[in-house]
Amino acid sequence: MSNHPMDDLRGQIDEINMQILKLLNQRAETASQIGRIQQELGTTFYDPVRESEMLQELEKANNGPFSNETIKALFKEIFRATLALEETEARQKIIVQRKTADEKTVITLPDGTQIGNSAFTVIAGSCAVESAEQMEEVAAALSERGVRIMRGMAFKPRTSPYDFQGLGEPGLQIARQVANKYSMAVTSEVLDPSQVPMMSDYVDIFWVGARNMQNAHLLRALGKVQQPVILKRSFGASLKELIYAAEYIAYSGNPNIILMERGVRTFETWTRNTLDISAVPLLKMETHLPVIVDISHSAGRRDIAQPLGKAAKAVGADGLMVEVHPNPPVAMSDAKQQLTIPEFHALMDAIEGVTIN
Repeated sequence: MSNHPMDDLRGQIDEINMQILKLLNQRAETASQIGRIQQELGTTFYDPVRESEMLQELEKANNGPFSNETIKALFKEIFRATLALEETEARQKIIVQRKTADEKTVITLPDGTQIGNSAFTVIAGSCAVESAEQMEEVAAALSERGVRIMRGMAFKPRTSPYDFQGLGEPGLQIARQVANKYSMAVTSEVLDPSQVPMMSDYVDIFWVGARNMQNAHLLRALGKVQQPVILKRSFGASLKELIYAAEYIAYSGNPNIILMERGVRTFETWTRNTLDISAVPLLKMETHLPVIVDISHSAGRRDIAQPLGKAAKAVGADGLMVEVHPNPPVAMSDAKQQLTIPEFHALMDAIEGVTIN
C-alpha cells in the first residue's frame, strides 16, 4: 500500500505508459506489414486520404479532456514516425543502397578501364556526332590526355522538334569506328527500349538522359543488357527519385550503374541549371554506385568549366563529363557549353592539380 494518493496515481500513469508503448509498437509492426505489401504492389507508403479518414474517426470518438486539435497533433506525430519507419525498412532492401561503409560498385570496361575504384575518370566528346572529321579531331585530343571513354551521341532529344536530332545509326557507326582507332569506349544516349538491340552493337556504356530518368520501360530494358548504364539525374528530380530510378535497372538484373549529377533547375538565369554539388557526397553516402558530374549541361557555359571540374573532383566525385568540339560556334547543338580543344587541355591541367586527401 502506498502512503499517499499521488503515489497510486503515478503508478497508474506508469502502467498506462507501458500500455501505450506496447500498443505503439504493435501499431508500428502492423504498419510495417502494410508497408511491405505496398512495396510489393509498387504503391506509395503515404496515403493522405487514409490519414484524413483516421483523424476524422479519432475526432468523432474523442470525449476529452484532450481537444480534437491536440488529438490530431499527437496522432500526426505517430503517423510521421510510422511513415519514417516504413521508409527506413524499405531503404534497407534497396539493392543500390549502401549497407556498409566499404561497399562500392566498381565498373570495369572490356579494356580494363574502371570507374569507381578511387581514380578520377573523365568522359568527354562532342555534344553530338556531326561528322567523321569532327569525331576524329576530338578523339585525337582526348586520347592525348588519356581519356578512355568518348561521347558518341547519335540520338538527340531536343526541346524543339526543329532542332538537330542527331544522325541516328550512321552516327553510331562513326563513333564506333573512331573509338576503335583510338582504343576508346563509346557511350551514347538511348531513347527507347526498341533501340537497345541495335545500339548494343555499337556502345560500351548506355546513357539515360535527363528526360528519360523515370522512363520505367527503358530502365527495365537496360536492366537486361550486359553494358553498364549512365543514369543522368533529371533537372527536376530529387536524389531519392534518382536512386529509385537506378533501382529499376538493378532490380531488373544490371548492377553496373553510374549516377550522373547534371544540375537542377532553379530561379538562376546566369547558368543553364544549378550544379548541385552536395548531391555527390550524399549519393555516395546513400548508395554504393559511382557518381560523376556533368559540368557542361549543369552550367551551359564553357567559361566556368575549370572551377566546376575542380569542385567535382574535390568533393569526391568518381569523374566528370565534359563536352568538347573542334569549333563550338558552329556546333549543331549546345554551342555555348562545348569546350574548344585548347580549353579542354586547360581543364585537364586544372583537374590534375587537384589532390584529394
